[in-house]
Amino acid sequence: MSLTRTLAHNTALQIAGKIISTLLGLITFGLMTRSLGTEQFGWYITAAGFLQFVGIFSDFGFVLVVSNLLSEPKFKQETVLNTTFTWRLITATVFQLVAPLLFLFFPYPAPVKIAVGILTVSFFAIALASICTGYFRTKLTMMPATLGEVFGRAALLVAVALFAYGHYGFLYMVGAVTLGSLVTTIYQFLKGPVVKLQIDGAVSRAMFYKMWPTALSIIFNAFYLQGDRVILPLYVSATEVAYYGAAYRVLDVVIQIAAMMMGLIMPLVTYAWSRGLKKEFAERCQLSFDLLTFLLLPSLVGIWILATPIMVFVAGRGFAPAGAIIRSLSIAIVGICFGQTFGHLALSINRQKETLWVFIVDAILSLAGYLVFIPRYGVSGAIGVTIFSEMFAGVCLLGIFLYYAKVAPRLITLGKTLIASFGMGVVVYYLRALSLPVPIAAGGATFAILALLFKIISPNTIREVLVLKPVAPKAEV
Repeated sequence: MSLTRTLAHNTALQIAGKIISTLLGLITFGLMTRSLGTEQFGWYITAAGFLQFVGIFSDFGFVLVVSNLLSEPKFKQETVLNTTFTWRLITATVFQLVAPLLFLFFPYPAPVKIAVGILTVSFFAIALASICTGYFRTKLTMMPATLGEVFGRAALLVAVALFAYGHYGFLYMVGAVTLGSLVTTIYQFLKGPVVKLQIDGAVSRAMFYKMWPTALSIIFNAFYLQGDRVILPLYVSATEVAYYGAAYRVLDVVIQIAAMMMGLIMPLVTYAWSRGLKKEFAERCQLSFDLLTFLLLPSLVGIWILATPIMVFVAGRGFAPAGAIIRSLSIAIVGICFGQTFGHLALSINRQKETLWVFIVDAILSLAGYLVFIPRYGVSGAIGVTIFSEMFAGVCLLGIFLYYAKVAPRLITLGKTLIASFGMGVVVYYLRALSLPVPIAAGGATFAILALLFKIISPNTIREVLVLKPVAPKAEV
């Protein structure tokens, strides 16, 4: 089980780093919400939401394509890295320069427009770092990416704390966010492969061939993933935007975990599929599904029960109304689970084109829904359409993968995880009135015990993970 152990150590490293960076991020988040208040935090969500939309729109799937190309034996890795970096630099420069100019036409206060200009530097840096992330994922060595994120979050926390203590205000907080992103990006490039400007014709053709359906999918993804955060501020107050944005920030922690897990496993799945290793392919697909359900289902139950205490604990009492929002949004976790799993798996078997219609239809329906329901129902309309869009994409991607891969995930682990999550939920529910760490700790312990009793995770796997010296993967990896 050397592959399992290698993956487990790499996953454990990322999870440890994610825990640290998440804690730093939550502390920073709490300082920002308490320092800025609901209105100015709503300004920040408006500016960041617009640039997140642009960032997703112009992402084009570079991380996934880099991982995919590096996992195939056709090209030299140096040529792949140089060519993809050059194209990423070109696309990021074009889109990140245009975005602040477009935002000038939006009816927002001047500080929000200035904030977009400052945050543009942050999103430009993140875009370039995606090439390093794809490389680290392929090599199953996520230490540089993990440490880079931790260092960036630490720099952000220090800057936010200083600005909050000195009451410097909104734009300084925005500058702190950009500083954190720059620290992360610089560290990844210092620890990553040396890259230079180069455009290789063969690599470019292979890249665009793989990328164009993924890129179109991601462009349409931007509309249904971020459309609400662009349209909502046009129709509701900055305070309501702050509640919605704060709830989404907490939920994003769960979403990032799902993306991280699939980013780790996808190169392994791609390798098995491209070389006709049917047994290994099926095993790795099953591993993908089991891991995500194991992580996301208890998260859904916990957020549903502890929604308001979580928001008060993280963001302050002024953000208590966001509890009802995150409780409703957490339903979308089910769709996110299926979407992350089977969207990545469809890419690993080169079925990007076949998934394109899903994102086109979902984007059209979601955009229409946002334009119809947000003006009428405000935040409630945005929540309803978001849940629909995630469920629609998840179910459709599942169907496409099953049809082309001819591999159906076994549901026994899913059933066990549901039972364990329900048992955890009972404990959390009866302890929900106590201080937040108490129900979280008790619920986590309950889920861990039930997971062992139901053999969701076997003792043998735990013993292997705890071996201090990781074993190198087999030759096929």
